[in-house]
Amino acid sequence: MEAREFARYPFLGGASSWVKQEGVELEDLLTHSAFQQARMRGKKRVLDSIEAAKVGDSPMATEEDRLLEVLSYPLARILVSCVGDGFLVRRYALAEAKTAYDRMQTERLDLLMEIAQELGVQATLVDDAPSMHFSDFLRFTSAMRDKRWKLVNTEVRRGMVSLPKVSFARVLEQALYEKIEDELPLPVAKWMVEALRPDVMELKRLAEEMKDRYQAEELGEVDVDSFPPCMKRLVAMAQAGENISHPGRFALTSFLFNIGLSREEILKVFSGSPDFDASKTKYQIDHITGEISGTTYTPPECSTMRTNAVCFNADDLCMVDWVKHPLIYYRYKVRKKRRQATGARPRPEGQQVQKEESK
Repeated sequence: MEAREFARYPFLGGASSWVKQEGVELEDLLTHSAFQQARMRGKKRVLDSIEAAKVGDSPMATEEDRLLEVLSYPLARILVSCVGDGFLVRRYALAEAKTAYDRMQTERLDLLMEIAQELGVQATLVDDAPSMHFSDFLRFTSAMRDKRWKLVNTEVRRGMVSLPKVSFARVLEQALYEKIEDELPLPVAKWMVEALRPDVMELKRLAEEMKDRYQAEELGEVDVDSFPPCMKRLVAMAQAGENISHPGRFALTSFLFNIGLSREEILKVFSGSPDFDASKTKYQIDHITGEISGTTYTPPECSTMRTNAVCFNADDLCMVDWVKHPLIYYRYKVRKKRRQATGARPRPEGQQVQKEESK
């Protein structure tokens, strides 16, 4: 590969080898004035991910431009790792993956095959079309919601799935997202945090503001702190632009509607998804909330949530016998907070909840 490819896809192993050949040391990269522009560009990668969930383009015309772009990538990863916030990790991984996808759609096929190999996507060219084993196809598309990613809607020959170039690029986008999310945060030394402290503090503040804005604007007047862990995780996934499985989307939509969010507010929650389609998402929300179906659904019970692999980080309250449903968890915690705020005498735990559920 050439410097152009390394600048466009700085996550490739060849890009780090190129940097080593240029004699760039990590300490100089983080502290020396000669690399100030690289540090600024690395910070911008992270800022772009927070604000737009995509990394903005930079000049790549000269060798110097390309080296600067490659250097900005490890700097961005170090900054994200210094912040150490799960929301920022997911948001940054999404931004890098979406940017790579936009570029990969117009690349030559042989380059895409090299990228696939580095990302752990096993594929071969069959009649000038990328083909992959159906098991690998399922691995990287299981979180994609559109019907075209269902195995029954693809052509499978001798266990191989053939994909158009754009669809194959989308698979690589998902693989890159998972790779970056798995790798971050990196272990960072104290001197690295100190060297980048002003930028780290700014990025941490902006990430917190982004999370607060989601809660304040997209979740209305509901008490987010009282959400069960499963719903907190699903909201966080939606905020970070992660793909959520169908059972997860059903559970989150029905939960949010039952605690008082409007259909429009729920639509906003999902708007950051990589495959967001406003009309399709609105139709799904309208169906789950009874606008179309005539039936207002509630979230599945906790046992079903576990079966559907959308039960996350269960806490002590989740383990209580009578907490068998996400809405029971939420309503109990909200009532408990209100009693504490008013100084009212507390009821025995679970008594009122069990009474209501038996009606």
